[in-house]
Amino acid sequence: MYRPFLEHLEKELFSKFDLRSRPIPAGLEANVSNRGKNQATIQSWCYECTELRKIRYTYIDAGAAAQVFNSVIYPSYHYDIPLLGIDLLSFGKNKIIVVLDIQPLFQEESYLNKYIEPMRSLREKYNDFAQNLEMKFYDANQYFSKYLLFAKTDVETVQTTFFRAYQDYIRFYWQMLEQAEIIETEAEIQKIVKAQKDYDQYSAERDPASGLFSSYFGHEWSEKFLYEFLFEDAVPLAVPTTA
Repeated sequence: MYRPFLEHLEKELFSKFDLRSRPIPAGLEANVSNRGKNQATIQSWCYECTELRKIRYTYIDAGAAAQVFNSVIYPSYHYDIPLLGIDLLSFGKNKIIVVLDIQPLFQEESYLNKYIEPMRSLREKYNDFAQNLEMKFYDANQYFSKYLLFAKTDVETVQTTFFRAYQDYIRFYWQMLEQAEIIETEAEIQKIVKAQKDYDQYSAERDPASGLFSSYFGHEWSEKFLYEFLFEDAVPLAVPTTA
């Protein structure tokens, strides 16, 4: 269902950047599950370039039961621009959820005015996808912009209007990257390093997809996938031991 979204992102990336493969830990690049009634496959890709330090995307195909496309793009530490986050989920034809955002690293008003406020007119084109749905696992005021797209929708709308929104948001992100000023001072760079690491920690601890991964591929593989690939800068929470 979301293959056209993956293919569009790949086409954009390879046409605009000098990509290099970024290693994925052995055994995490793909997996196949035969649990339950439906076979599920998961495959991931990861790249880097001068402007973007980590470009990762993952596709889960469990037939009609589940289709998932997830991606996060992390800019180089020499840019303080937000991340690009994509999470498209389908569990049968009646439960389709799309999340698309340019995710701020900082919540200072000056930062939001610089990077997030220019998104207003873009989001207004696609207000049907701003449904103010409840976030059960995340704080909407942390690492999300007020102009994110977050909606329950249907197959036809995903393939038409939302696909256009997806293309526009990606185009907007490339423009943001092109206009970004290179940061040279060590203190500012370290601030960005910390912000991106904090994002990984926050996300790893809350990502609801870990349950989906576990249901298909087992808990051990899913924990490694979460902490060694998806959010590799996160540190697993210590498990309390009993005497």
